[in-house]
Amino acid sequence: MEFLLLLVLGKPLWMWLLFLGLVVALLTFDLGVLHRDDHEIGVAESLKLSGMYIALGLSFAGFIWWQMDAEATAQYLTAFVVEKTLAMDNIFVIALIFGFFAIPREYQHRVLFWGILGVIVLRGIMIGLGATIVDQYHWVLYIFAAFLILTGIKMLFVANKEHKIEENGLIRFLKRRMHVTEEIHGHAFFVRKPHPETGRLTRFATPLFLALVLIEVADLVFAVDSVPAVFTITTDPYIVYTSNIFAILGLRALYFALAAILHRFAYLRYALSLLLVFIGSKIFVADLMGWEKFPPAWSLGITFAILGAGVAFSLWKTGGRLPPALPEPLAKPLAEPLPEPRP
Repeated sequence: MEFLLLLVLGKPLWMWLLFLGLVVALLTFDLGVLHRDDHEIGVAESLKLSGMYIALGLSFAGFIWWQMDAEATAQYLTAFVVEKTLAMDNIFVIALIFGFFAIPREYQHRVLFWGILGVIVLRGIMIGLGATIVDQYHWVLYIFAAFLILTGIKMLFVANKEHKIEENGLIRFLKRRMHVTEEIHGHAFFVRKPHPETGRLTRFATPLFLALVLIEVADLVFAVDSVPAVFTITTDPYIVYTSNIFAILGLRALYFALAAILHRFAYLRYALSLLLVFIGSKIFVADLMGWEKFPPAWSLGITFAILGAGVAFSLWKTGGRLPPALPEPLAKPLAEPLPEPRP
């Protein structure tokens, strides 16, 4: 059993296996027990499931404290809160994607479930590469920090910019290269049906598959912001990865409760932009003050203060506001004929 003590990215192998085993058990319980049958997830069920994931994510901080120390625990909690909040933008995009493809609510959970598997792998690769680069070239952290500051400033000016799914080039590319059905076929991502011209059985992708691909790509794009943000909080790959995955698990469960009230958080993006600027500036502030690192407890407190102010201001400004109606292209996403795939 000595191999369990082998160090992988600075931590014993058993710690990585314990975390991955917990994630696999949670996903198996989620799909195999709670959502064995397709059904529409209501607000109550969404809140309960999200509460379970949040409780587990916060409880894991106890394990971090037991195996590491109080400073690492504060870093984990800060990373957990930051990642969960930054992923709020992801929820806005997921809602647009589901609306564009007219995915029924009873099938949305299955798309998000398989999407999280891709997130676990892609985030693992990105964090592993990031940790290796930072370990060899510590100055890369200053590039991450400057990137976050610039991204935060940019978000201040484009916080209310709308994402236009219909202009996404990836959709056009997939439709040119694949046979795609115009209708939903239950929870299937692919179906075999007669080709309209040849009559031969042909494999067709369904709108669920296109939605899954776009959600994975959207998460990859958002990870470009969130992963560097967490690395400026801590360079420990174990804390970075575990906080990322726990935050995303809980947030996707919360999607079904938040989707109907996203308009109430219209001004939260301004708080997110300020949060990115703060996170990016910490490394420069620590250097100016002669600190080894920015105090983790201060970082956690300021993070909560920025996000709390953003949520409170959003709820105050949007009180009584009705949710916006979907634009016409989203109501009839696949009305126009699909182009024939190239040979």
